[in-house]
Amino acid sequence: MRLKVEFTTEPFDLDEAPAHALVAREVIEAAELDAVDVGPFGNTAEGAADAVLGAVDALLRRSLEAGATRISLQVNVVGAAGEGEK
Repeated sequence: MRLKVEFTTEPFDLDEAPAHALVAREVIEAAELDAVDVGPFGNTAEGAADAVLGAVDALLRRSLEAGATRISLQVNVVGAAGEGEK
């Protein structure tokens, strides 16, 4: 199964990326995901279910430790089981 995660971390700072946003970007870019799009107001990543779920776990833990006060995320199934993914 393939998953797509969309997330934002808060609080926002339009002048400089806060530490929690930088940590979130680091976690997602280091994960073994197929597609990553990091932007100032929202981020998306896509990949195998295990990789996405592992990245989400690390994202939540590390972003909160780095000062995030709110993390909004949505996870969608984008590919059914049996399409070559574990």
